[in-house]
Amino acid sequence: MWNLIPTAYLDSTYDIDFEELYSRGFRGILFDIDNTLVGHNAPQDERSIALLARLGDIGFKCGVVSNNGYERVSSFAEPAGLYYAYKAGKPLGKGYREVMDKMGLRPEEVLCVGDQIYTDVWGANRAGLANYLVRPLGRDIGFHIFLKRIIEKPILLIIILMGRKQKNA
Repeated sequence: MWNLIPTAYLDSTYDIDFEELYSRGFRGILFDIDNTLVGHNAPQDERSIALLARLGDIGFKCGVVSNNGYERVSSFAEPAGLYYAYKAGKPLGKGYREVMDKMGLRPEEVLCVGDQIYTDVWGANRAGLANYLVRPLGRDIGFHIFLKRIIEKPILLIIILMGRKQKNA
């Protein structure tokens, strides 16, 4: 069960103090796309474009690890110059390691950000990476994601009781 507990739980990707993370030695950020950077199946928007540009200005290498197919992931990642892995097989660690290798970074230099416990958090923990769970940005599309959210509720309660819920990290 401990593989399902994130390093921190925040309301939004956009609440993260990335400058502080950089000062602590992080050099890479791996994101999930849907409900983490933008709503489900949404294209890049002004907010995600501005965030990714800011991260580049800070000095971060950024990437995407997604279980989505090539078209969805590449159309999101390539215009922003992001490293990426599609059909990553999360929660397996292969996709995380693939993108880290492309970035030339070690696990202790990389933070993962995602909205799902059973894919993003579990996968990042299995790959030995610090990770932040964020509340989903948009409405969930599809019954399978709805079911995952129900199954995640007891784990979220444990995360909150452990004090992992933070306003800003």
